[in-house]
Amino acid sequence: MKYDVVTIGAATRDVFLKANIKPQIDKKSITHESICFPLGSKNEIEEIFISTGGGATNAAVTFARQGLKVSCISRIGSDKTGQEILHELKKEKVDTSLIQKDKKPKTGYSTIIVANDGSRVILVRRGVSADIKFSQINLDKIKTKWFYITSLAGNLNLLKKILTYAQKNGIKTALNPGSRELKEGIGKLRPIFKKVDVLVLNQDEASALLGIPFEKEYKIFRELDKMVTHIAVMTKGKNGVSVFDGEYIYSASTPNSPVIERTGAGDAFGSGFVSYLARGKPIEEAIQFAVANSTSVIQYFSAKTGILKKGSFGKYKKVKVIKQK
Repeated sequence: MKYDVVTIGAATRDVFLKANIKPQIDKKSITHESICFPLGSKNEIEEIFISTGGGATNAAVTFARQGLKVSCISRIGSDKTGQEILHELKKEKVDTSLIQKDKKPKTGYSTIIVANDGSRVILVRRGVSADIKFSQINLDKIKTKWFYITSLAGNLNLLKKILTYAQKNGIKTALNPGSRELKEGIGKLRPIFKKVDVLVLNQDEASALLGIPFEKEYKIFRELDKMVTHIAVMTKGKNGVSVFDGEYIYSASTPNSPVIERTGAGDAFGSGFVSYLARGKPIEEAIQFAVANSTSVIQYFSAKTGILKKGSFGKYKKVKVIKQK
């Protein structure tokens, strides 16, 4: 089969629980904020929303809605949740022939506790989504221009094999690593990042990985630039995004939009950015669409509801992109 993009990573069932709580200042945490519940307390839930998620399926929907031919490599269990993930992907015109099916009824599952301001804490049972088998991918039958790789549950061996295959076969790669990959540390990740065409991290992740305080944005970004051969992307939430292509730094802000829930914003940005590159568009336009896509996603519960269709930039004007040496 010939594809424009093949996404690789997790597929999950997501359950969102909206509670009447506010983040609290916590100087010991990376972001300096925490969501806390007193031990033994009973807490009211205002809203419940159930959907499918996982980085690979979220990204696949962006690519499909942008008119690209896309398939998804993930692993689901022999349960109703796994079947619902397949059904939703097929509905979105994502090819599901590469999805691995496990005999265990343990499709990945996430519970997302959402605060008043849209910030959240995610509780994850990775299930079989953490056990993608390289031997079952059957890469020789896949013809694609791009691999878009999301969290592989810390399986650096699988990541290395995918990147090595991509390099040998002229396939471009984008990587948006998960927390378990990042916990492996900069020593193990630096040679991996050198093999990636587009690396996407958020500012919190970059701060923890490099051991640089969250507030020292410029220093974080300059160190990130040194690790990446081609394009490095650092998202900064409400403070915008910076992109480095080896020659220029591109910066953009984000619209002042309402925030219902932030899960999937990173997937929407990364896949939105790469979807434009895959269509041959310049970096400035890729940033504009990525910002629009992520801004749309945070206005809904679910990582997929707000994903934009081809030709749409949502409710807001295109952001201004500043390009400088």
